[in-house]
Amino acid sequence: MVLNGLPPQDQHVPTRDRLLACLVAVTWGLNFPAIHVALEQFPPFFLVALRFALIAVPTVLFVRPPGVPWRWVLGYGAGFGVLQFLFLYAAMAAGMPTGLASLVLQSSAPFTVLLAGVLLRERLTGRQGLGVAVALVGLGGIAVHRAEVDGGALLLPVLLTLCGGLGWALGNLCTRQARAPRPFALTLWMSVVPPLPMLGVSLAVEGPDAVGRSLTTLGTTTGLLALAGLAFTVLVATLLGSGVWGALMSRHPSSTVAPFSMLVPVVGIGSAWLLLGEPTTGTELAWGALVVGGVLLGSTGRSAGAAQRREPGRDRARQEAPDDGGQQADHQHEATADGLDPQGLQGEERQPGHQDGQAEPEQDDEPGRLGGTGLGHRDSLPRLDREVGAGKALHP
Repeated sequence: MVLNGLPPQDQHVPTRDRLLACLVAVTWGLNFPAIHVALEQFPPFFLVALRFALIAVPTVLFVRPPGVPWRWVLGYGAGFGVLQFLFLYAAMAAGMPTGLASLVLQSSAPFTVLLAGVLLRERLTGRQGLGVAVALVGLGGIAVHRAEVDGGALLLPVLLTLCGGLGWALGNLCTRQARAPRPFALTLWMSVVPPLPMLGVSLAVEGPDAVGRSLTTLGTTTGLLALAGLAFTVLVATLLGSGVWGALMSRHPSSTVAPFSMLVPVVGIGSAWLLLGEPTTGTELAWGALVVGGVLLGSTGRSAGAAQRREPGRDRARQEAPDDGGQQADHQHEATADGLDPQGLQGEERQPGHQDGQAEPEQDDEPGRLGGTGLGHRDSLPRLDREVGAGKALHP
C-alpha cells in the first residue's frame, strides 16, 4: 500500500537507530521520578501547561514552522502533549506508583501497532507480532507482581494511565503521517498546542488558588527539587527524547519503532527504586529482561518476505538492463578468460541481431520487471531506495 505517495518502507531498523531508540527509553524512564518530584509542588494539569509553555514561547519566536500540514502538528500536540500527560499526571496525582505508571503507559506500543494496522493499513510481520507478544508478557508479569507487592493498584489510576497510552499512540500516528523534513521542528511546534487548553483545564478543575500557591513557594526545598525535575522533563525528556523519537517515527513504520517504548518501564522501575526508594525485586528484573528480549526480537532483522522481494528485483535489474560498450567488453573479456568464444555464447546468429539492435530491446521493455528501462534508471535505484528509506522521497 502507498501512503501519501510513498511506497512501503523497509521494516529493518539500523543499529544506530536502535541505539537512539534505547536512549529515548532511558530518558523517558528517568522522567517518571522527575515528574513525581515536580508533582510534589505543582498541580498536575498546571504542570502539563507549564512544561510545554517553557518550550512553546521560544519556539513561536525563533523556530520556523516544520513544513508539514498543520493538522498533523495539531494531532501530534493533542495526542502526545495533551491527552497523554493530562491522563498520566492525573493518575500519578491520584496515587499511581511511579514505577507502575511507567509500566502501564507502555500500552501505547500495542495501541500504536493496532491503530497503525487499522487506520494506516501497516502490515505487522510475524517477527514483530511475536516480539510484541513476548514484551507484553513481560509487561504483564511486572504489572501482576507490582500489584501483589503493593496490595493492588486502584482501578481509576490504572484506567487513567491507559488513556494516556492511547493518547501517546495517536500522537505516534500523526508523527508518522507528517513525515516532517525537520522532525525536531515538528517536536518544538507540537509543544505550542498543549499550554492554553491545559491552562484552561487547570484553572477550571484545580483553581487559581492552587496554581498561585505552587508559584509563590518555589523557594522551599520541595520547590527547588520540583524546578530541577521540571528542567529535566523539558530539556532532556521533551527536547532530546521527543525530538529523537519524532525523527525515528518519520524514518520507520510506526509498528517498528513503537515497541522500543516498552523499555521505558525497565528504566522507570529501576530509577524509582534508586531515587525514590520504591522497592524492586529479582522477579521484576527477570520480567524486565523479557521485555528487552521482546523488543529486540520485534525490531531487529529484516523480514524474509521483504528480503525475497527486494533481492530478486535487483538481480532482474542487473540481468535485463541493456549492455553498453563497457559491459559488452567485460562480458567478452570474461568469456575469453574462460577459454570460450565470446561470439559463441549466444550462437552464430547472435552477432547480426546484436549489430542491428534487435536482440537487447526484447528484454529491455518487458512489462512487470524491475529495472527494464535502461542503465541510467537502474543506477538511480540505490539513491531512490536511500531517499525513500529516510522518509524524504517525494515529500511535497
